[in-house]
Amino acid sequence: MKISELSDRSGLTVQTIKFYLREGLMPKGAATGATRAEYGDAHLERLRLIRALREVGDLPVSAIKRIVGAVDDTEVGLHELLGRVQYAIGPHVEIPADDPLWRAAREDVDALIAELGWRVTADAPARDLLAQTFVALRKLGFPVVLTELRPYIEAAVDIGEHEAGRLSTDEPRSRAIHGMLVTTVLYEQVLLALHRLAQEHASARRLG
Repeated sequence: MKISELSDRSGLTVQTIKFYLREGLMPKGAATGATRAEYGDAHLERLRLIRALREVGDLPVSAIKRIVGAVDDTEVGLHELLGRVQYAIGPHVEIPADDPLWRAAREDVDALIAELGWRVTADAPARDLLAQTFVALRKLGFPVVLTELRPYIEAAVDIGEHEAGRLSTDEPRSRAIHGMLVTTVLYEQVLLALHRLAQEHASARRLG
C-alpha cells in the first residue's frame, strides 16, 4: 500500500508516519521509485502499536524508540524484553543526594522485596518509584506499615501472575510481544481506571 493508504488505515497523518520513519520507530517501505515506497501489514501493525503506546500509554517517542528497538531484536527473549520495556517506561526518579529519608525508604523497599521473595533486579525503576512514594507518605504523616500494604501486594501478585500466564512462548513472537506490551502498558491504564472507579463506588457505599 502507498503511504496515503497507510495513513488512512492507521488514522495517522502522512507527516506523522514520515516522522516515525525518520526516528527509526518502524522499518522503511520497499522502494518503488526515487521518492515512493510500498508498505505492508507489518507497517500498519507497528503504527497501531505506536499509536496505542503514545495515546493510551502516554509514552514519549524516545521511550517508544527503545521499546521497538528491543522488539525488533530477535535475540531478546520475552522476560528480557519485559525488563527493557519497564526500563524504557520508567519513571526515572531523581534521587536526592545524601537524603536520609530517601536512603531509609529505599532500604525498606529492598527489604520488602527480599521478604516477599520477588526476583527483581537491583536497579529496577519501580524500586525507586516505590521508595519515592514511601518518602512522600512519611512526610505527610502516613507511616508505611505492612498491614496497609498487604492488599496492594496481594492484588499486584495476582495481576502479575495473571499477566505472565497469558503470555506464551509457543505462539508467534510478534503476537507474544504485542500481548506483553498490552499487559505492561495498556492494562496498567485499565488498572488505574478500575481502581478509581472502585474507590468511588466504595466511597459512595460507605460514606455517601
